Amino acid sequence: MTEFAAFTDAVDGPMYVVTAASGGERAGCLVGFASQCSIDPPRFVVWLSIANRTYRLAREAEYLTVHLLHEGDRATAELFGGETGDRVDKFARVGWHPGEAGSPILEGLATWFTGRIDGQVEDGDHVGFLLTPVAVAPPAAGPPPPLLRYRALRDLDPGHPA
Repeated sequence: MTEFAAFTDAVDGPMYVVTAASGGERAGCLVGFASQCSIDPPRFVVWLSIANRTYRLAREAEYLTVHLLHEGDRATAELFGGETGDRVDKFARVGWHPGEAGSPILEGLATWFTGRIDGQVEDGDHVGFLLTPVAVAPPAAGPPPPLLRYRALRDLDPGHPA
């Protein structure tokens, strides 16, 4: 549907890295489909591609951690979007520490929250994970740096097809 493609091409949304842990394993991937979806109660939804390892692990996880990327975070975006956890231990290449139920919190990324998975929306090639925030990064002093957006990463070769 070319009309819809023209609409989505105009969108230049923020990019995220979503991490999960379950059964002693951890995973993380670059995500472009995510949004706050309720104010009261607070809710957020992230959409994970069914092709990637993070999705498979998230299905068994209790929590996901959502890290908002800023312009200076391109190397992290390239690692979590250009490599697959099926072949590479991404967490051996970055600093991190365990959050709720082991959900990895990436060090050096100042804007994040961990959410309890309260539901899933299964439709198409991505599954939506409905999250209720349970832990949030402390606020940074001063204005946040500009966000890393989809257009800045269009040239990134994904670790898995979408």
